[in-house]
Amino acid sequence: MRRRSPPRVQQPTVQQPAYRDALFMESSAARPVRILSEYLDPLARLRRENVGDTIVIFGSARIQERARALARMRALKRAAEKPSSHHRTALREARAALAMSRYYEDARELSHRLTTWALTLGDKPHRFVICSGGGPGIMEAANRGAIEAGGKTVGLSIELPHEQVPNRYLTPELSFQFHYFFMRKLWFAQLAKALIVFPGGFGTMDEFWEMLTLMQTGKLHRRNIILIYGRQYWNRVVNWREMASWGTISQNDYDLLEFADTVDEAFNRIRRGLEEFHMSPDNLLFD
Repeated sequence: MRRRSPPRVQQPTVQQPAYRDALFMESSAARPVRILSEYLDPLARLRRENVGDTIVIFGSARIQERARALARMRALKRAAEKPSSHHRTALREARAALAMSRYYEDARELSHRLTTWALTLGDKPHRFVICSGGGPGIMEAANRGAIEAGGKTVGLSIELPHEQVPNRYLTPELSFQFHYFFMRKLWFAQLAKALIVFPGGFGTMDEFWEMLTLMQTGKLHRRNIILIYGRQYWNRVVNWREMASWGTISQNDYDLLEFADTVDEAFNRIRRGLEEFHMSPDNLLFD
């Protein structure tokens, strides 16, 4: 009788944990894990850096520093003796960029002054750390002013189809990159005691309305400060009083807003509000 050969036993494949499997981690099944990681990683790093709370500064990524805008204007003026229509358009845009560059310089100075003041409050924890979206323009100006004052500064960057590179003025340990907009917005709101809104476009408006709605509905403390910087720009973009007169917002909603046109005015309003309502840090990061 012919004896059968025993079945061939294959060597078991060594399996790695799912969290080390890049294919799984990028799958739709792992989306909850990715979302959770965008909460837990900032939480751990902010705790490690002993950040108590923040002042968030929003504004356009397209606003340039004055030196750069001025150099562009001068180059265009030298470029052609008989300017073409394209050249005239470029010159008009350069003039607008130069005019708007005042907001870059104001954001930089305001951030420097707020950070200088916050540093007098000690570092256990660090109070009122300047936080931006981490990109260029007003975001860069805000981070730059804080770094130049000798403070820490936070950048909450976002992955975009056209890559947004974090600006070079971020504290490396506090430079975050998010995939999910809603998790990024959560971290804008979570620690902020004041929000300063410089002139900006769709992104600035999106972030600003989110924060304002959270305050209006009681999801954020109504004593948090929202300061609109630059009436010349904002009063032409949003007619706040018309909203109240038509009844789409109440007077109490309108009263959530403060306005400033100079660094001195903005600094005094922010400092006064923080000293009145927020001198004790929350325990979110230190429970």
